[in-house]
Amino acid sequence: MATGIAIRAVGVIGAGQMGMGIALTTAAKAALPVKIFDNSAIQIDRGLKLVDSLLAKDVNKGKISEDESKATKARISIISSMDDLEGCDLVVEVRNHWCWVTPCKSISPRLQAAAENLQVKQSIFSSLSEICPPSTILATNTSSISITKIAASAAKPEMVVGLHFFNPVPVMKLVELIAGLQTSSDTLARARVFAEACGKDVTQSADVPGFVSNALLMPFLNEAIMCLEKGIATRDDIDKTLRLGMAHPMGPLQLADFIGLDTCLAIQQTLHRETGDDKYRPSVLLGRMVAAGWLGRKTGKGFYDY
Repeated sequence: MATGIAIRAVGVIGAGQMGMGIALTTAAKAALPVKIFDNSAIQIDRGLKLVDSLLAKDVNKGKISEDESKATKARISIISSMDDLEGCDLVVEVRNHWCWVTPCKSISPRLQAAAENLQVKQSIFSSLSEICPPSTILATNTSSISITKIAASAAKPEMVVGLHFFNPVPVMKLVELIAGLQTSSDTLARARVFAEACGKDVTQSADVPGFVSNALLMPFLNEAIMCLEKGIATRDDIDKTLRLGMAHPMGPLQLADFIGLDTCLAIQQTLHRETGDDKYRPSVLLGRMVAAGWLGRKTGKGFYDY
């Protein structure tokens, strides 16, 4: 049972698909006000359009009323500086792929945000420690980086926790909860209560490379890419085998495209580096596709054309 301050307001850093999904779920399911910070006006515009689209679909399907849609949107606000996160009881950092061009006063404008970049995350969490009250839970949506390492940059590392939502957030039922060595039991309990208020089931993982989800998923995707690289089977036959033979909702190559090949490569490199185990060595083909800019659905080309 959580004994600390209740979660009354939430902040989200990052207005991409994941960040907006977390914000929408928080506003709709937990009925909490959400502040969203992002330096990209284009990304914010896209994110708000995504929220409008998802809510409109739910209204059209009769899942929610027009009044409920309006109430959800009213709980979501855009802020122009990370300094405006001061009043939040929980802040979730979500990985991004763009530059921090107009950061808050505590972050160097030279920092480049990239998928699963430890140094960027440490800078953000150090700054959040200065902005937010000591009671604020500082959560990261990282899917592979050590929570312990991120927490070490915070003034109160016991308040740092991993809250790994899955994409698309409004649809996927799971949140993976990860404690760093420093994370307090009360922080864990409060984070769990928040995730459950968002309508999610929660599993807990130790702070090991990839946690449970990606320690299992990424080697699987990597092996599928290696099968294609070695000419063992065609793209279509690899995906069909897993869809029809193993009852997977989509094949591994299609799933890699959906996640983003750059994200898959970054996580695989983290697993390889942190464990030193060659079973996590990224395939050569994956690295070359990322170098070519073929990142999957988000760029229109990956293993499939979109």
